[in-house]
Amino acid sequence: MGSEDVLKNATTLASYSVLLQVMFRVLTFFMNAFTLRFVSKELIGVVNVRLMLLYSTLVFLSREAFRRACLSEDTVGRTWRQVINLLWLTLPLGCLWGFVLVCVWWWVLQAPDSQIVPHYVPAVVIFCLAALTELLAEPLWVLAQAHMLIRLKVVSESLAMIAKCLVTVTLVVSVPQWGLYIFSAAQCVYAGFLVLCYIAYFLHFLGSEEAKRKSFPLEQMSELLPSRKRLFHKLATLTWSFFKQSLLKQILTEVNNLGSMVPRFLFLPIEESFYVFFAKVLKRGQDIRHQKQEEVFIAANVLECLLKLVLLIGLIITVFGYSYSYLALDIYGGELLSSGTGPTLLRWYSFYVLLLAVNGITECFVFAAMSKEEVDRYNLVMLALSASFLLISYWLTCLFGSVGFILANCCNMALRSLHSFVYIHRYFHHSDHNPLSGLCPHLALMITLTISSILTAFSEYLCFDSGWFLRLAHVAVGAVCLLSVIIVVLLTETRLVQFIRTQLLPKYSKKQT
Repeated sequence: MGSEDVLKNATTLASYSVLLQVMFRVLTFFMNAFTLRFVSKELIGVVNVRLMLLYSTLVFLSREAFRRACLSEDTVGRTWRQVINLLWLTLPLGCLWGFVLVCVWWWVLQAPDSQIVPHYVPAVVIFCLAALTELLAEPLWVLAQAHMLIRLKVVSESLAMIAKCLVTVTLVVSVPQWGLYIFSAAQCVYAGFLVLCYIAYFLHFLGSEEAKRKSFPLEQMSELLPSRKRLFHKLATLTWSFFKQSLLKQILTEVNNLGSMVPRFLFLPIEESFYVFFAKVLKRGQDIRHQKQEEVFIAANVLECLLKLVLLIGLIITVFGYSYSYLALDIYGGELLSSGTGPTLLRWYSFYVLLLAVNGITECFVFAAMSKEEVDRYNLVMLALSASFLLISYWLTCLFGSVGFILANCCNMALRSLHSFVYIHRYFHHSDHNPLSGLCPHLALMITLTISSILTAFSEYLCFDSGWFLRLAHVAVGAVCLLSVIIVVLLTETRLVQFIRTQLLPKYSKKQT
């Protein structure tokens, strides 16, 4: 598969993944609103925070390192049977992590009141089993990602989510007294449905004419099972390096799980999809002068455009988030959220999203290009960042309260981004490419954003808590400013616009014609 085809598939996967995440968020929002009529808000809180954190932590720690290592294209001499053998290790690793995390959730974390939230202890075990069930699909997921089987991911996750929602709604209406058992059963249905979708697809796909056209390396379902082939040593050691990194990342991302909504449904799908692109186009750990220059050129251009895209999204969120944080919180939760430090926290979080977006794309590229030795060295950097984050968090929280915690996250994300900038600069040092120029917006755009920031801030000052008519006027000012920013982007950021048109829009325009 040529680099242009890989890019096309990666952009398609990214756009569909964003749409999927939006759909999931909308479904979850309406499902929570519906279930609150039948169960307590405390029970919903335990599910969405405590149990889903257990689920996401278990699957992340069990599979993230394997995904990053096995999607790389530079491991010469490996076979897919060896890769599959390695991927099956996610299951015993998941069992080990499951035992540790269940013990933590039982005896370290404070259990909720059994009168308000019954069945907590068995629910923890069931959520753990659901996570282990999802790990059964890991070899199939990696095969699908590596060979860009985009429809499989989209359809399977959509059907699994719909099945989960149907089971939740049905049980909540019919047997609300089951409490956490309802959501445990729904999560098991989600995981089981996901695995069944992947199995059903590969039963149909393997040995078919489509598989032969794509030169798919496997022909029978039995080849997807563990075999006696030895593990590929280079791939195993790379996985171990990424495993140590994933452990540190989990500490920095889940313990201080700040506002996961925007990063997860918008930026995370882009990062995951283009990690596959960079991992397939670039040779891990190899000097840029010894790689195919056409693929280096494409990778540099894509990185530049992605940096520009997430930078502009982040700048827009920062600029308009400052002036509309109070209004958004007041509409969503009334005086309970809009009074006190709520708007200030959201304003600083808007800036944090900007740093998070840029860091996500730079690390996406860096992790796809680093050699095993470079990953090991970066793990030491992450260890130092983890220690500094704890110290800075304590210091800034003492000085500024809850705002200081967000500032500590901003400092941590800025330091991680700085390390990635240095790596990218060195990586392209012996070439004519400079993808970091994507971090330099056009002067006219920066002026427009600055004017928009001033106008919306002045508008908020005039319309602050002054009735709905003036609030609507404040919204209208923001809409005009946002439209102006978009127009300036279309006129000045022509390379980015061309990238979006050629890579993201053709599939939609074809459907319309």
